[in-house]
This record gives sequence, C-alpha cells and structure tokens, in this order.
Amino acid sequence: MRRLRIATLLGGLGFAALALSQPHPKLNAGPMNAYVEMTEAAVWVQTTGDAEAAIRYWPKSAPGQVRTTPTIRTDARGDHIALFRISGLEFGTRYAYDLLLDGERVPRDYPTEFQTQPHWRWRTDPPEFTFAFGSCLYVNEERFDRPGRPYGGDYETLLAVAAKKPDFMVWLGDNVYYREPDWLTEAGMRYRWRHDRALPELQPLLGGTQHYFTWDDHDFGPDDSDRSYRLKGEAARIFMDYCPGVRYGTPETPGMFSRFEWGDVEFFVLDDRYHRSPNNAPDGPDKTMLGRAQLQWLKDALVSSGATFKVVVNGGQMLNPLALYEGFGRFESERKDLFDYLAARNVTGLIFLSGDRHVGELIKVRWPGASYDWYDFTSSPLTAGPGRDPREENNPARVPGTWVTQMRNFGLVRVSGKRNERKLTLTAHDKTGKELWRHEIPQSALAPAK
Repeated sequence: MRRLRIATLLGGLGFAALALSQPHPKLNAGPMNAYVEMTEAAVWVQTTGDAEAAIRYWPKSAPGQVRTTPTIRTDARGDHIALFRISGLEFGTRYAYDLLLDGERVPRDYPTEFQTQPHWRWRTDPPEFTFAFGSCLYVNEERFDRPGRPYGGDYETLLAVAAKKPDFMVWLGDNVYYREPDWLTEAGMRYRWRHDRALPELQPLLGGTQHYFTWDDHDFGPDDSDRSYRLKGEAARIFMDYCPGVRYGTPETPGMFSRFEWGDVEFFVLDDRYHRSPNNAPDGPDKTMLGRAQLQWLKDALVSSGATFKVVVNGGQMLNPLALYEGFGRFESERKDLFDYLAARNVTGLIFLSGDRHVGELIKVRWPGASYDWYDFTSSPLTAGPGRDPREENNPARVPGTWVTQMRNFGLVRVSGKRNERKLTLTAHDKTGKELWRHEIPQSALAPAK
C-alpha cells in the first residue's frame, strides 16, 4: 500500500512512475549524485552485499556516446559503498546514466542524471540556476523510536523537492537522526545511515540532482553534542562515506567545512560541531562554535572570494537575535569577532542559509558597521516534527510573512539576471511544493549604496 501511495504522489508531481524504488536484491540505496565540477562528477551507490558496480553514462544530446566506468567491488569493509569520480566530462552537459551491478542494469523508474557545470567566464553572462535546501530528515523506525506518535512523516516532501528539478540540493544538517543505541558505536551510526538512505521517497531526489552536505548535532552525535563527543572521529569518517565531497576541512584542520562554486555564486559550508564548545560554557574569547582555525579559514575565504553572491551555509541560525536555541547567538564573542570583521572589510554579496529550528523564516539584520542588510534564510524540517515557539512570534528581525511553523517545508533559491544585475529569488514551499512566500533580493541590495 505504501508503494502505491508513493507512486500516486509521483504521478501527481510529474513522474511517470508506477514502481518507485522497486526493491532490487543487490541495491540498498542510490544511485546518488554528489558534487559536480566542470569536467568531473561523483556518483554514490550502496549495495546490499558484495557486488561488482559500474556506471554506464552518456550525454543526453548524444545517446550513442556511451561510456562505462571501471568496476568497483563493494564489500563489508567499505560498508558496501561504491563512489565513482567520473572525470573527462564535457562542461555544461547533462548526462543520463544507468547503474550496473554484477554486469546487469538496475532499473529505476525515475530519471538518473547528472550535469556538469558550464565554463562561462569570459564567454557569457553568468548562468541562471536554482538550488534547493533543507534540514532535519527524520525517518521512523519503531523499534528505535520513542513510544507514541511517530516523529517523522510527510516523506512526500522529498518528492516535491525532486519535482522542482533544482540544479542541486544543499543539505543543512540533521540529515539523519541518531537514536540512543546508534551514537554509542560506529556500527550503530552506520546502521542509521544505511537505514535512512534507503527511504523510497528519497531515491528520485538522490538520482536526479547534485548534492552538497554539512552536518549538525543529530548526524554528528547525540542531541546538542559538541567537541567532547567521544566518537567524533568515527562520525566524520561515516559522514564522508555517505556524503562525499571534493574535500572537507583543510590539511591542517579536520572538520566538515568546505567551499564550492556554482556559476558566479560561492558557497562556504560550515561545521558547527567538530570544534564546538559546550553550549553552557561561559561566553568569552575561548567559547567557540567554529574553532579558531575554521573561523580564520572563513574570514580568508570570504575576503578572497570574487563571487557575486557569497552564501554562508550552517546547521544552526547565524543572525537570529533571539538566542533561545543553538544558534550563533549563543557564542556572542566569536560571532562579534566574525561579523565585525566582515563589516569592516565590507564583504559584499553576503547571505546565510540555516536549518535546525523545525520552523522556516527569513531573518534580516543590519549589523553595526555593515553597509547593507544581511539575510539568513532558515528552512526546517523536511520530515522531522515541525514546531512553533510562541516566544518568537514577534521577532522584530523576521521579514514579515515568512514564518513557517507546524509544517514540513523546504527552500528554493533562484539566481538570475545579467552580469552586474543579478538577483536572488527566495521561496519557501510546503510538502506538496506549494509556494508559501517569496522574497527577491537584487545584487545591488547586498552592497553599499552608490
């Protein structure tokens, strides 16, 4: 019955699928498109047991130009994961592909495609594109969950994201929820990822667009966890196995922070857990959310970037002045250090994305010394329990009409316009894909007034 319901939802969302994620005895999850560059793309897959895996791919505009990757043998030592880093691709090209397991094609009743980024500089205006983002993906499993009403639900939200056909998806953390038995051992954490990644409603999104990730407390360790978590090294290895990127951290500093570009937009993806002080530590120069090395990396990266828009991505909220939960406001000394620096250096094009809160909203703040307003677009939850805190109803920093409460939701950002006339169109959407609110920010609004 559940698969019939999913198929009906897919049909309503524009997918001709009558057997969504039909089980295959050799496939647990995927294929999933991870990062993509101009000439390289990464495809992830997880099998149920030992298997010979390969990807057969071709340009959609030239289906006769078929190539096949070298075979990767999956086994228990690698959690039965195969990661294909496919290089030598043509830039600005959309490819279709098939997954081969033990030499046989694995049918999927939805498109499996990836696209390389365009080589546009010195040639054309920057490309227009749309990306989706969200956080807090809870997948029920009765024997691990708390008694009572299931905390997860509305998994069709993921189908609605896929139906929007974004160019890529940014996952803001809490991408799985470790339960008490999970975070005690590496095997337990791997079990949670393996279970949740196989969710049928997730598969069309995994195989239809690119994916970029950071983590927050629930996919790092226990609730509200920090640098003292005893298995943070194991948690990092697991995260990189299931959420592959070009690289995380720096050679000198571990962590799940990274940066990537798409068109004339650069993303600075933060890790708010690996180096985090306890939330209840006294505020001061030694209390940190990012750690000194990551903080310096962020300052350097933002100042050195020539991107039109500089998108700072974090699990928790960055700008909300109501520090009731785990946002950056609980680390006031470090936040002032960073924001004073960005204001003094007059970094243009800043916008923040965040999750965690189980509500959605758009926060707007004029930081002292800054020459324009900064925005933080929060989207949460995808499938976890939605909330509403009456203490926040009259938040003066919230853009009116953007508070999304008591419903699952996701965000979209459209980047459009000619060079020097670019525009961000921010929209929030409910579990069916219906638009809840819209806010446009021209490039000129994220720079000093002329």
